[in-house]
Amino acid sequence: MDVSFTSTLVVLLLVMDPVGNIPVFAALLRNLEPARRRLVILRECAIAFGLLLFFLFFGRSILDLFGLSDSSLNIAGGVILFLIAIRLIFQHPEGAFGTDSVDSEPFIVPLAIPSIAGPSAIATIVLVVSRSPERITDWIMALAIASTITLLLLLAADRIARHIGRRGLAALDRMMGLILTAIAVEMLLKGIESFVRGL
Repeated sequence: MDVSFTSTLVVLLLVMDPVGNIPVFAALLRNLEPARRRLVILRECAIAFGLLLFFLFFGRSILDLFGLSDSSLNIAGGVILFLIAIRLIFQHPEGAFGTDSVDSEPFIVPLAIPSIAGPSAIATIVLVVSRSPERITDWIMALAIASTITLLLLLAADRIARHIGRRGLAALDRMMGLILTAIAVEMLLKGIESFVRGL
C-alpha cells in the first residue's frame, strides 16, 4: 500500500465502506422519524471520526506501549481487510462486519463501531501515520474527507437504496470487496517482506 494522500483516502473510503453500510443503516434506523434518523447518523459518524482521530494521534504510542511492530500491524491489518473483503464478495447474511439488527435506537455499536470505525480503518490510520508521521496534516485531511463522504452517503441512504436497489448495492459491495482484497494482499506482502528483512 503506497503511502500517498490519494491512496490513503481511497483505502479509508473502502474500509469505512459507506456504500456497503447503506443497507445496514437503512435497516437499523427504519423505525425512526426522518429528523431523528439524520441526527443519529450525524452522531454515529461524529463518534467514528473522533475515534479514528484519536488513533491517528495516539495509535503509534499505543502500539509502542504493547511492543507491536510495523510488520505485525501490516500483517494484522491485511488479514482483517482480507476477511472483510471476502464477506463483501461472498455476501454474508449478517453483513461485512457481522452486525445484527436491533429494534431499539443503536448507540455507538454497531453503527459507529465497527461499521464505520472498524479494526481495518483503525489499522489503516495507525499504519499510514507510523510510515509518514511528518505528514500528519495530510492524514487528518484524508480522514476528514473520507468521513464527510461517508456522512453524505449515509444521510442519503434511503434514497440511494431505493434507486440502486438490493442488486445494485450487492454489485457495488462485490466490486469494493475485490479492490479491498488486492489491498489486503499488498499489506500482507509488505508485512512479510518487512518481517523477513528484520531476521
